[in-house]
Amino acid sequence: MKIRQDAWSSEDDLLLAETVLRHIREGGTQLQAFDEVGDELNRTSAACGFRWNAVVRNQYNEAIKLAKKQRKDMKRRLSNRPTTIHTKMQTPIQTTSDATADASIERPTQGQSINLGDVLNFIQSLATNEGSSLQLKKENEKLMKENLQLMTEKKELETKLSKVENDYKVVEEDYQSLIQIMNRARRMALLQDEEEEIQSAPKFKMDKNGNLEKIAK
Repeated sequence: MKIRQDAWSSEDDLLLAETVLRHIREGGTQLQAFDEVGDELNRTSAACGFRWNAVVRNQYNEAIKLAKKQRKDMKRRLSNRPTTIHTKMQTPIQTTSDATADASIERPTQGQSINLGDVLNFIQSLATNEGSSLQLKKENEKLMKENLQLMTEKKELETKLSKVENDYKVVEEDYQSLIQIMNRARRMALLQDEEEEIQSAPKFKMDKNGNLEKIAK
């Protein structure tokens, strides 16, 4: 019974993204991907689906587009391949003494027959293409995995950068508040000095003869 309810880690999210993208690329469904990830992480398929749609999906929009394009290309290749084979096998096979190992595998023109060497070369070409496709598929999956890893690291760095910017903004606001307090304190000190100077200055009064007389403190 799948009862795991702890928080999702970045590795869990990466596994979920890789699995979903692989199923999209290979023509599978997201439900199949959720089931696979659920078995791997001991979580329910519903929990995996909710995590994908609520959190992870938005981080991989470009990768999803690429996976869908690769699926479309793969379907196109597969739909073209049986037609080619059928065309080859419709032509009568005749064994001739002048068959060459390098016979063309292109569609024969009207009235032209192909020999056993043509068929063998065609089958060998298919096998070679399959091997090349498999190698390209492995390399593509490797690049996709590296790309997903880089995108995850980019997201983490963006989160850290946002936190640093917020911390800097708080420090800047505190600094400006401190400057304002210091300016107010400086003005108050200047006013106090002026008042003391005024109070300490000598005072005079005029006597009845019109002379100034200093008033004793």
